[in-house]
Amino acid sequence: MESTDEESAILHEPLISHRSRRSLRRSTSNTTSQVAIVGSNVCPVESLDYEIIENDFFKQDWRSKDRVQILEYVTMKWTLCFLVGIICGAVGFFINLAVENVAGIKFVITSDMMLAFAVFGVSNFVLIVFSTVITVCVSPAAAGSGIPEVKAYLNGVDAPNIFSWRTLFVKVLGSIGAVSSSLNVGKAGPLVHTGACIASLLGQGGSKRYGLTWKWLRYFKNDRDRRDLVTCGSAAGMAAAFRAPVGGVLFALEAVSSWWRSALLWRAFFTTAVVAVVLRALIDVCNSGKCGLFGKGGLIMYDVTSAGIAYHVADIPPVIVLGVIGGILGSLYNFLLEKVLRIYSFINEKGRFYQLLLAGGISIFTSCCLFGLPWVAPCKPCPAGASEPCPSIGRSGNFKKFQCAPGHYNDLASLFFNTNDDAIKNLFSSGTDTEFHHESILIFFCASYFLGILSYGVVAPSGLFVPVILTGATYGRFIGMLMGSFSTLDHGLFAVLGAASFLGGTMRMTVSLCVILLELTNNLLLLPLAHAEPYMRQLSVSDVVTGPIQSFNGVEKVGNIVHVLKSTRHHGFPVIDEPPFSDPPVLSGLVLRSHLLVLLKKKNFLRTRSLVGIDASQQFSADDFSKRGSGRGDKIEDIEISMEELEMYIDLHPFTNTSPYTVVETMSLAKALILFREVGLRHLLVVPTSSNRSPVVGILTRHDFMPEHVLGLNPFLLKSRWKRLRFQSTGLIKTFNGSLLNL
Repeated sequence: MESTDEESAILHEPLISHRSRRSLRRSTSNTTSQVAIVGSNVCPVESLDYEIIENDFFKQDWRSKDRVQILEYVTMKWTLCFLVGIICGAVGFFINLAVENVAGIKFVITSDMMLAFAVFGVSNFVLIVFSTVITVCVSPAAAGSGIPEVKAYLNGVDAPNIFSWRTLFVKVLGSIGAVSSSLNVGKAGPLVHTGACIASLLGQGGSKRYGLTWKWLRYFKNDRDRRDLVTCGSAAGMAAAFRAPVGGVLFALEAVSSWWRSALLWRAFFTTAVVAVVLRALIDVCNSGKCGLFGKGGLIMYDVTSAGIAYHVADIPPVIVLGVIGGILGSLYNFLLEKVLRIYSFINEKGRFYQLLLAGGISIFTSCCLFGLPWVAPCKPCPAGASEPCPSIGRSGNFKKFQCAPGHYNDLASLFFNTNDDAIKNLFSSGTDTEFHHESILIFFCASYFLGILSYGVVAPSGLFVPVILTGATYGRFIGMLMGSFSTLDHGLFAVLGAASFLGGTMRMTVSLCVILLELTNNLLLLPLAHAEPYMRQLSVSDVVTGPIQSFNGVEKVGNIVHVLKSTRHHGFPVIDEPPFSDPPVLSGLVLRSHLLVLLKKKNFLRTRSLVGIDASQQFSADDFSKRGSGRGDKIEDIEISMEELEMYIDLHPFTNTSPYTVVETMSLAKALILFREVGLRHLLVVPTSSNRSPVVGILTRHDFMPEHVLGLNPFLLKSRWKRLRFQSTGLIKTFNGSLLNL
């Protein structure tokens, strides 16, 4: 059952998982990949399920809830979303405040001292090494952007420690150090992971390990409620990164979560709206000058406004070309990034010393580039009527003197010696067509393009959103400068369009990126005027089902249950009533591995194989089947059962989901996939067309819908016309977009 009603997700949705494929690439202590491998029997990390399991125990517990308890449950959902929004907004503001001040102080000191390069290089080196050390030693799970981990969790894979207190702590401090170190990395991805950590910790009531628990918050003891809250947290993180509440919701919808409900949409938007309000309140405080060097960078709406911007038919062709070239450059970016990450992975596998050595080496190389390249750029006279002092000496600003004569500034240094957010602001700004040389913009584009590739992959919290936006904005402004009098569009608008095209080329998102840029620029004039693969229409469900299927009797022997749990990694098993309890065999439902483990731990066994009609509510409580902390599921190897107990029996009927989703084996595979995605299933039982066969002939999971599995079982599709339509594009995707999971 799947309902959009708030009350349908009451406290007792238990753990169920699927045999799904999701690769979690992240830099750990040895930077090896942790992979949830799809297969009949392999799944090293714990999986999740987001269905409501309608067994007898759930129904009894649901009926025992009165209206007050249901109201408390629904109120707690919205309250936690409110708390997630407040905390994410405050954390996002703190990260921006810290980055602006740490980096700002570094740039101010650099401009005042004779030994500028030494100070610049040493400060960058110390900051990135600090981030790497705390990541390697405290929480390796905090390395990278964290978006792959959030995606994996929301799509059914629960890896250990990805949402722990230590990960949250390292994510915040590490991202501040990494972004402040002048590496071309961003904070948007880490903020998404940070928001997910905050939501997960609130949902589980804190951390028992550190004695930080709040029983009044420990309300969501099932996967779906916990997942919904993490979804809201990821949306809040993106909203905090760009002050884009609608973009944050669409990001969670388009890029993170694989399914959606209307009730979740409202809660996610409420969460991001709270983030926006908190950021606005805190920024108003900073406008009074109480935030040090934190001014209008980072969280501002960039200066591309709707007033006075118009475009004509003649402007459309260059914009189309801009998008095409941006897509190609973005694909090449992913291709090169994948190659570099493979080399980094080989280096990082050698141990912590090499991880620190790699981070330090990249920092020194970056500092040399940032300090050396502005020397080749010519100086420009300060523009008349500038909104701030020019040049800026001994303070943060957008007109860096950098060895120029009085009254002049170095435009390339003005981009390099600023935070990425301030550099993007300069590139996006309208009315600045004469502030940059062609050569400076071209040099900055090449530098940001390749430094972004080289910087990502160090063992520290880092993201790619902001570097990609920066590179795309530089490319767009350069195209605008080349257009000259052939276009009436402002160079700042070209920068926005270039950022959009480059983002679209590097990331599998379109709508959310468009809205994020709209919210960044506050410009509605920039608005432009789950499907099944075609080959699935040629197949039926029976063409992809593989066997043999593992099932249990309604009253099953303990020894058989233990054997199946130890010999397989499946997380859902059909329950079939056979003689003498039913004639002919009848499908009773679906039982979960997590439920079976609870039953084995409790040891409420029967000495004979008989239906005794036990009252589950008298022997078990809702807490027995509640969701535990992230990645801490029970294991069959940890349960001790004597030889005598192995000969006993368990009545599975009270714990069996008696209304699982089923499809007939002749159903189109495309139709089955639509049902699987739209409802958010993890198991889909396949039933036969005739009554003289077993009541269940297979179980569909994510693995069964994947092209590798389907085409491996049906190789004739490789020779069909579809091959030309699908595999040529698949080859490009694998070539150019292989690193997208690392974004």
